[in-house]
Amino acid sequence: MARWLNDATGHNITTNDLKVKKMPNPRNIALYPFYKTLKQPFNQFRRKVLLLGFILLGIAIIGTKQELVKAQESKINNQQIAYVSNWQNASFPVENFQGYTSPFGPRGGGFHYGLDLAAPQGSYIRNWWTGKVVEVWEDARCGTGVVIKSGDWEHVYCHLQGGVETHTASRYLVDRAGGIILLQGQVVPAGSRIARVGMTGRTSGPHLHWGLKYGGHWVDPGLILREMYAQQTRNLSSMERR
Repeated sequence: MARWLNDATGHNITTNDLKVKKMPNPRNIALYPFYKTLKQPFNQFRRKVLLLGFILLGIAIIGTKQELVKAQESKINNQQIAYVSNWQNASFPVENFQGYTSPFGPRGGGFHYGLDLAAPQGSYIRNWWTGKVVEVWEDARCGTGVVIKSGDWEHVYCHLQGGVETHTASRYLVDRAGGIILLQGQVVPAGSRIARVGMTGRTSGPHLHWGLKYGGHWVDPGLILREMYAQQTRNLSSMERR
């Protein structure tokens, strides 16, 4: 039964007049099928974009995890290698050393496979371990570089002064100002001067990029240097006590 009320003008109205009219179902509108047809491709496109985004995000996360796992595994292997080896005859790789500017490990979204040692430009670089020069080369990243192989070890030297020259089918690292001529294939004793610190390749300042590989796998040079220092210090102490 309808109830009678007075509005502000004095007119009589019923509560039936106050009921909100039911909105029409949009599916009954004549244009709804056309709207639905347009909406389906858009929803499919949106789903594809979201799926692609999740896939790319997953790849990035997996890549980052893999780099961290590699770094952790490498660190364990590096420590094992550092402590079981005898470093008495090894040489520190650069003269006039000023400091370490970039360590081995993740850097700028990538991975730095070496240790950067700052020294004034023109400072001499010494061969870390007796071995054979297996490669001299030049490229945009490393600049003038040298690789020396000592048994299972490979030591890499980048950003060197001078350049690579070829004479009678033989390749040489030549730094005439520093008196350096290094033949690819020659055997070099530990501690010998093999090059000088330069600015070749991709570098913001004079330094030696020094990389180490053992059995084809990259090793943290910092661990090796610390163990070299520890062993040589122990030897000096034992000699002084005699």
